[in-house]
Amino acid sequence: MEKLQKMISEKSVVIFSKNSCCMSHTIKTLFLDFGVNPTIYELDEINRGNEIEQALAQLGCSPTVPAVFIGGQLVGGANQVMTLHLNRSLLPMLKRVGALWL
Repeated sequence: MEKLQKMISEKSVVIFSKNSCCMSHTIKTLFLDFGVNPTIYELDEINRGNEIEQALAQLGCSPTVPAVFIGGQLVGGANQVMTLHLNRSLLPMLKRVGALWL
């Protein structure tokens, strides 16, 4: 859990993903299309990915991927991110943490 907290706090936008997950691909594409440069951890490619996935589950991420953190805070998965986007709340949130300059 301590390793997870460090990973989350190092960058303004952190996405935990799996290459095999289509929703992860959708969320990563959304952020990249905004011009955001998120830190992306592919849990099916990195060492101890299973441990990190278990720690995400303990934080309440269900499903565990994609899991998006903005400014060190858990935003949630694809449903939560898309809801924020449709409510026009996502871009201001990204601007507040310095992940987006427009």
